[in-house]
Amino acid sequence: MRGPLLLLLIMGVSGVYSGHSLRHFQTMFTAPEKGRPEYISVFYVDKIQISHYSSDSREVVPTTKWMEKVPPQYWEIETQRSRRNEAELRHTARVEMMRVNHTGGFHIVQWMYGCDLRDDGSSRGYAQFGYDGKDFLILDPEQWVFIPITDLAQITTQRLNSPEERLGERYKNYLHVCIDWLKKHLENGKGVLDRKVRPEVTISGQNVNGVTKLHCQVYGFYPRDVDVNWKRNGLDVPSYERKQILPNTDSTYQIRVTVEVLTNDRDGYSCHVDHASLDQTLTVKWEPQSSSNTLWIVIAVLAGVLAIAAIGFIIWRISSGRKDYAQTDIHRQDGIRTETFPIRRSIFNHLRLQSLSAYERATTTIAVTRLFLFYCIYLIMP
Repeated sequence: MRGPLLLLLIMGVSGVYSGHSLRHFQTMFTAPEKGRPEYISVFYVDKIQISHYSSDSREVVPTTKWMEKVPPQYWEIETQRSRRNEAELRHTARVEMMRVNHTGGFHIVQWMYGCDLRDDGSSRGYAQFGYDGKDFLILDPEQWVFIPITDLAQITTQRLNSPEERLGERYKNYLHVCIDWLKKHLENGKGVLDRKVRPEVTISGQNVNGVTKLHCQVYGFYPRDVDVNWKRNGLDVPSYERKQILPNTDSTYQIRVTVEVLTNDRDGYSCHVDHASLDQTLTVKWEPQSSSNTLWIVIAVLAGVLAIAAIGFIIWRISSGRKDYAQTDIHRQDGIRTETFPIRRSIFNHLRLQSLSAYERATTTIAVTRLFLFYCIYLIMP
């Protein structure tokens, strides 16, 4: 639960963001469930968590290896600051609950602030307050005053902008401190934060009830921000599914963008990817597979299945008949020595198939099966 709740306050950036960011998220839970801290505080640099504090631990700890380069005094100061922030946000939560006529129960109060440092040297600061997962008020980075998002936030906004509080101006002064710390973190995390990994792109189609879903899977890229769109003959094609960037285990990211098109009208579509690691837009065209090719693939696969079945039947017959052909059925009739099935035995002796052991038969079956699988993969691959 902690991750999604904190991400509610992440401010979106249109296009491909070029630069770095330092963001501080605070979350207060009223009447928390058993095992959940009442208060959580985390810092992020470029979407990478660098520290963590909770009302249970009461101590700020690093969450990345390179943050261990920071001197011990930093953690002592941040721990004291986080304890003060915990008390302040707890008080704020109680006040806001009274103003919106919430006398108790489970509620979430969130506060986020931070700064961005762009590649051109410009910077900006921001702050945002949320209540029960919805925007409540936001800081105007031009006028440095807070703006209410809902009618219920009017009174709180007036208090924060009052001459006594002037919280917006305090955040303006904090911007310089935030940028200084961001630069220090970037220096400590050099080699991790400044790396750029090119995305890989694959396109697939799925036919459902006369409609084709085209999937553009972009994966293995870093940094996180990426812009992925479908186009047809140069014109944008809207995607009605939410574009969600997900982390990979190797600290890279992935995203899938899907559009729906008519099955009989699939020509001219392409996926376009913009990322900081690319010198220009990466374009991958969708090449629909013709029905005739699909038919031939089906026929080839069925033929392969029949071939495997035939080979398996022959091996089974050899196995079951081995005892009959290995021994000569000799008997005497009317005083004459006779031999049963001499022709069949001689054929199998010539082929030397009756000498196959169980291991050899199994090995033969596995080898044929592997060849069939490789054949199927070859047919399916574009």
